Amino acid sequence: MRRNTSASKVAYPAVLGALSLVLVYIGSIAPTGNWGIIAVAGLLPSAAVISVGLQAGFLCWACVSILAFLLIPDKFCVLMFAVLFGLYPMVKSLIERLRRRPLEYVLKLVFFNLAFTVLYVVMKNAVLASLPEVFSVVWVLYLAGNVVFLLYDFGFSKLIGAYIARIQRAVR
Repeated sequence: MRRNTSASKVAYPAVLGALSLVLVYIGSIAPTGNWGIIAVAGLLPSAAVISVGLQAGFLCWACVSILAFLLIPDKFCVLMFAVLFGLYPMVKSLIERLRRRPLEYVLKLVFFNLAFTVLYVVMKNAVLASLPEVFSVVWVLYLAGNVVFLLYDFGFSKLIGAYIARIQRAVR
């Protein structure tokens, strides 16, 4: 029996979006670790990018962001997904098409710092209240954020490789 490819091109990102939305909700009610849970929710649009294409990733991100803003009371978690973690898989995909590693890292850090600045400006009091005192100095906060982001990007690349090698075959 022949599989309907246009239906699967819609269904797969929709399922990934639903899982992302559930994870954003869990991140919003979790007493600790909500940044990590939101980061994991942001990994799912990358599966849509890999399996269906860049447009599917953007659609997955946009739907989750809109639904999360409407349904989830903790807007900080929603904002983290919408501005940083949910959008990053598509930005990463576009940047890595350049195939010039130093420029890629510069552009990734520019994206992170812009997104982090939006998060910082919008939710300054919430961000600073949840961090140790040493991070009250803004440059220390940005320095630590950049280091953690580079580690996140490295791990994210490894997860994408594992997804392509193991899971994508099963999905197809």
